[in-house]
Amino acid sequence: MPEISRLIDDAIAAHRLPGAVVAVGHRGRVVFQRAYGVRKLAGEQGLDGSPGPAEPMTADTVFDVASLTKPLATATAVMQLVERGAVSVDDPVQTHLPEFNPSYDPQRAKVTVRMLLTHTSGLPGDLDLHDPWGLARADRTEGVRRALTTPLQSPPGVVFRYSDIGFVLLGTLIEHVTGEALDDYVQRAVFAPLGMSETRYLPPAEACGPHEVRGAAIAWAPGREPTQCPAGSWRTGLLSRIAPTARDEENRADPGHNPDFDRLLRGTVHDPTARRMGGVAGHAGVFSTVHDVSVFAQALLDRLADRPSTFPLERSTLQLMTTPQQPGGRDLRGFGWDIDSAHSRPRGTVFPAGTSFGHTGFTGTSVWIDPASDSYVVLLTNVIHLRGSRPISGLQGDVATAAARALHLG
Repeated sequence: MPEISRLIDDAIAAHRLPGAVVAVGHRGRVVFQRAYGVRKLAGEQGLDGSPGPAEPMTADTVFDVASLTKPLATATAVMQLVERGAVSVDDPVQTHLPEFNPSYDPQRAKVTVRMLLTHTSGLPGDLDLHDPWGLARADRTEGVRRALTTPLQSPPGVVFRYSDIGFVLLGTLIEHVTGEALDDYVQRAVFAPLGMSETRYLPPAEACGPHEVRGAAIAWAPGREPTQCPAGSWRTGLLSRIAPTARDEENRADPGHNPDFDRLLRGTVHDPTARRMGGVAGHAGVFSTVHDVSVFAQALLDRLADRPSTFPLERSTLQLMTTPQQPGGRDLRGFGWDIDSAHSRPRGTVFPAGTSFGHTGFTGTSVWIDPASDSYVVLLTNVIHLRGSRPISGLQGDVATAAARALHLG
């Protein structure tokens, strides 16, 4: 697909991103996959902390997929609980998380699981990060407390406002209902059935192998790799394949409270809330590869088409997830998926509005899926690795358009 290559090569030459990996699937096959550029620039810190050569981008590079966590992990897990009858999408959040409304506020009582999944709960976008909680030492309990007690910004069910807080709450709900840690449940019930062996949360507390943790971020350290690691842990040898994101600039006004200030984040989630919560949250924290995201997309398409599939949800549930489910308004959202809103630029101009769906991640990741043509496009980058880089939603859309045209869809 030469037009995709031209678009990405031009973006790299213009210093819009250091590198990327792309995959295009159509009718059950990966019809295009390629890595471009580098994952780390020459002269930047290598694993040992000293300046090193550029590292070529490879097809097996592991990316911080940021908000792709929402549909890949959290929304899928919530809908598993719906299938089991443990949760209803129209349950009030307080039914499962009483701490969300301890004073029985009538407005908070109206907030439902559906509203969290479609970003229509009335909650603001992000937790308050002005004070240095969770920087000197990750503090998941404090993050959950803040999410549970954040005041509503608008009446429930009225306004679409993209909210990480809503998905922090969904991650907490999963833990309360299942009795398992979010990362453990998602690994067992979502990623493992799909064979997504390169996909997982990477909490520093569960790292196995040579490493150091100053505050909330992990870094490689010299030493011998252990022959065995405890169940549920991850090997720090993986760090060499992870695309670094950005330098930690949290608490810039008073960096003395952030032991990781100016450290290049590699293997630590970039999202500041998820990082302060120890690397595991419902809105961000998952790391993956283009292969594994493609596996997810293909299994989803297979299930929707009623073909043999390992996707861990029933077809009827997926149909609900990927069609408009918001209480009202013009922004069309499924359960965890964007369908047609201001966030839909990665759809491009050929895939149909209203029936195709996808999601993006702040680090420069996106997936767009079109059941009508049996196609998907995955674009993984670490665009924020370049200081001052601009969002690449336009490039994501151009790549999707180029892919669709190469498939003769329009």
